[in-house]
Amino acid sequence: MKNNNSIFGKDGVSYVLPFVLITSCFALWGFANDITNPMVKAFSKIFRMSATDGALVQVAFYGGYFAMAFPAAMFIRRFSYKAGVMLGLALYALGAFLFFPAKMTGEYAMFLMAYFILTCGLSFLETSCSPYILTMGPQGSATRRLNLAQSFNPMGSLLGMYVAMNFIQAKLNPMSTAERARLSDQQFEVLKEHDLSVLIMPYLAIGAVILAMLLIISMVKMPKNGDNDKSLNVIPTLKRILHIPHYREGVVAQFFYVGVQIMCWTFIIQYGTRVFMNEGMTEIDAEVLSQQYNIVAMVIFCCSRFVCTFLLRYLNAGQLLMILAIVGGCLVVGVIMLQNVWGVYCLVAVSACMSLMFPTIYGIALEGLGDDAKFGAAGLIMAILGGSVMPAMQASIIDMHEVMGMPAVNVSFVLPLVCFVVISVYGYRTMRRPK
Repeated sequence: MKNNNSIFGKDGVSYVLPFVLITSCFALWGFANDITNPMVKAFSKIFRMSATDGALVQVAFYGGYFAMAFPAAMFIRRFSYKAGVMLGLALYALGAFLFFPAKMTGEYAMFLMAYFILTCGLSFLETSCSPYILTMGPQGSATRRLNLAQSFNPMGSLLGMYVAMNFIQAKLNPMSTAERARLSDQQFEVLKEHDLSVLIMPYLAIGAVILAMLLIISMVKMPKNGDNDKSLNVIPTLKRILHIPHYREGVVAQFFYVGVQIMCWTFIIQYGTRVFMNEGMTEIDAEVLSQQYNIVAMVIFCCSRFVCTFLLRYLNAGQLLMILAIVGGCLVVGVIMLQNVWGVYCLVAVSACMSLMFPTIYGIALEGLGDDAKFGAAGLIMAILGGSVMPAMQASIIDMHEVMGMPAVNVSFVLPLVCFVVISVYGYRTMRRPK
């Protein structure tokens, strides 16, 4: 069967089934990312911690990405993309199942360890899957193919948000943060036991799903594109790719993009809760409503991804990236300046601008790297550390409660604004780069 004109074929070979299986992994890590964002607020309440301490969830989560990216690249280089995907799924499942012993100990540190191991698996998956998708067809359609695969990532994210809202947040004890602070130690332990039992169930369920996915992929014959070079010339390879401006700058842009994405999706809970409590809602109702707005943001993100993938057929990727970053920055100004529901609307609308960014920066940065893309991908996955560093910085601002007479949660969105400025510069430089 010839597929010379297909974006899912190469040299007359169809990669439709492998593409579908690997694309499903994008949805699986999207689920993990976005069931986790609301857990910053949930763990803060369950363990009676500050927003800064709760943000350690994101530090552990995205720290796993950073720590495992280059070991994953070396493993993939030595073995294959398929082996990297399978090991990633195995670590993902292990981390999810570790939520049960973490709940039994009742220690926050054990949950952080489970998140770290889980995201070591996600680091393997992202280091493997994105460059693998790039090889599943003609080079000229590689960025389109990756954007299409990434379009399924927010579908998993939507499911993660839905599960977080309906199976965790809505089932936690409705007692407010202030009321929990007044409990005796014995009452607090009983409440914590109940809430942790609620929290771990979705993670155990996704662990079972991941094991099933691991079994399916292990039985399917997968393409070996890009698996020819098994050498581990790490230092020469790194020197070579770091001398490529569009790659080097792409790593920086990706750091700031992941930072802005996680900040906007994590702290919409705190931002919306403040707005809706000022309108007379209880804390738990305000949190659930804020998560509903977060789900709307993800729906917009998902729809915008398909629209932007279509637009890439007609517009330069750097140009579209720059335009969306500028619009996103303008919306964040509204988030900072407005102190009512219109600020929430601006924050929701930011997701439309973010939809294109991750896969487009990824595709631009890896363009022309050939087999060096395995190590290049590791650098881009390490840049996900922005999702660990930036939210922790924003949480420290939020804990100030008020800055220069304004709510600290509003002021904290200066950090996303900075991120959009960096991304717009990268888009402009890409647009101006000679072909």
